[in-house]
Amino acid sequence: MKFKAFLTENGVNLLEKRFLPAFDKMGKTCYLFLTKDHLFFLHNLLNGDGVQCIAQFRIDVLFDDYRISSQNDDRIAFSLDVSLLYRAVKSSVSICTEFSGGLASNRLQIKLVKKLPPNCTQPMPFLTFETKGYKSAVIQDVPISKPLSRSQVVELQTALDSAQDLPPTLVQVQDPNQLQNFVDRMKHVGDVLNVTISKHGDLQVQISTTLIRLGSEFQRLTVIGEKSQAPAEDRNLSAQARSERAIARGDAQSVEVSVKHFLKSLQCHLTKPDSAFYGIAPQGACLTVIFQFLVPGTRQTDKSISLHCRLPVLDSGSN
Repeated sequence: MKFKAFLTENGVNLLEKRFLPAFDKMGKTCYLFLTKDHLFFLHNLLNGDGVQCIAQFRIDVLFDDYRISSQNDDRIAFSLDVSLLYRAVKSSVSICTEFSGGLASNRLQIKLVKKLPPNCTQPMPFLTFETKGYKSAVIQDVPISKPLSRSQVVELQTALDSAQDLPPTLVQVQDPNQLQNFVDRMKHVGDVLNVTISKHGDLQVQISTTLIRLGSEFQRLTVIGEKSQAPAEDRNLSAQARSERAIARGDAQSVEVSVKHFLKSLQCHLTKPDSAFYGIAPQGACLTVIFQFLVPGTRQTDKSISLHCRLPVLDSGSN
């Protein structure tokens, strides 16, 4: 089992400035899954209790001179502490910048190794970052779990494949800050957030208690997938009445999710997406958030990077 590569400048910027800060907020540990073509960060994928978060990168976006081999069809997966990985990347970049004129003149190598730690009798696996200066090399070791077995890799791949299913209707939120500001203000009101998404392009979020009901509505959003025209007679109704009628017609779905989970998913905005799409899985199985990244200077989706979250529902809501 071997893995070795050099991080590109773009790869370092993506990890250090955007994706690792976000994953550090999502939770303590995650799986790193390497294949011949892609690298995945998988948070909570095998545990249905919390927010699942999946980031995928095409190899050439992150690495040069990428080499991988294993008996699991050249697939390697292991878990690690995200904060330690983030710290190692930041430290390595700082060393490159301070002593070697930056990453352009001194590439940062990453590889899997086995080492014998102090006071141990068995070698342990590490993900190692190596920065070579003019007269010395600086090495940052990140401890990792034992790489997954063939059956465990298959289980991880199966979970990953099932997590890629798209909701039938997705609505696009161009400015996620509005959504974040509302939930930040309302998080002390209650613990449960009701989310309603319609085929007309409406997104409603609402927090209710026995004494108060507070909500926000986004209308006429771009719809991808199944869509329909809102009836003219609904235009003068309240948001609550419109959503109830849309649900009754089968033109909308509603689910309840944890406010804490919703706020955690919003940490993904640290990755600097250009927009976000919200959708509800069939039968209200989960709330899905897909973050869109555009090729700089264009309106084209950057297909070399993807990121999405799946939030477990507290109640199946209405279909």
